Amino acid sequence: MFDPQHVPVLYDEVLNFLNVRAGGTYADATLGLGGHSSGIARLLGAKGTLICFDRDPEAMTKAKARFEALAVELGDTMPTVRFEPRAFSEAKDVIKPGSLDGLLADFGVSSLQLDEAHRGFSFRFEGPLDMRMDTRSGETAEQVVNQADEEELANLIYEFGEERRSRRIARAIVRARPIRTTAELAKVISVAAPSMKSDKIHPATRTFQALRIRVNDELGEIRTLLESAPSLLKVGGRLAVISFHSLEDRLVKDATRDGARDGIWNLIEKKPITAGEDEIQRNPRSRSAKLRVAERIADTGFVVKRKLPPEGGSLRGRR
Repeated sequence: MFDPQHVPVLYDEVLNFLNVRAGGTYADATLGLGGHSSGIARLLGAKGTLICFDRDPEAMTKAKARFEALAVELGDTMPTVRFEPRAFSEAKDVIKPGSLDGLLADFGVSSLQLDEAHRGFSFRFEGPLDMRMDTRSGETAEQVVNQADEEELANLIYEFGEERRSRRIARAIVRARPIRTTAELAKVISVAAPSMKSDKIHPATRTFQALRIRVNDELGEIRTLLESAPSLLKVGGRLAVISFHSLEDRLVKDATRDGARDGIWNLIEKKPITAGEDEIQRNPRSRSAKLRVAERIADTGFVVKRKLPPEGGSLRGRR
């Protein structure tokens, strides 16, 4: 049974396109609450190995409990499960080259992070401006909001949030400082850049996304994983990646497309796999999910050729 708080996006599609084989070795770069991983584990059998990464200590603790229950259920058919409480960008440091039959990454923010007010990821709840996936270290969103200058804020909101009104929002944030909570920040943004009739999302959505990406260096993490993925997979091994916004998907699309052109990847599907209407009704968060799958076909290294902007953004904020 799935945790009622956590509905794995594109669950059936992931297991199908990842082509999980009994006795194989697979890695989940984004364990979260273990929804996808538990499905993979059920297919691996006793001779299989599953390596699970997550830098969020709360998620890792909950996922371990889930796997303990799964081990009781599966008994002698439970695969070997190795937990790596670290960022997935470090996968190349702890996985033997050419050893994986499959690598999964789900870049969405987990239900645990979104639904727990104290994590500060969502403006739906009053909570501290934290937003760190690894709460043990690093700069918080509160520090960025209250210490970055107006130009830096405008740049990162525009670059990482794709927010056209970034200058207006940055100016309002600086004038309202200090800002300590998610509700305070959401109110400042809503007053500075209220919703227009054409908007389908809350006016704070893009700014919160930008801050989260900045705090966790999410695009840098993704780039590093995509650069190392070919060296970790066996020939015939598959990379399955779920993205939730255009910045993530663009990196994955460019990396796999360039790799296909260079004879490293075979693109299993030319276009991304998306959720059907039934899944979207059950789980609205799946609406923006895009799954891309590539199979390794050459024994060579690969470097992503698309360059990321420097941290904080490189383009000027608009308006």
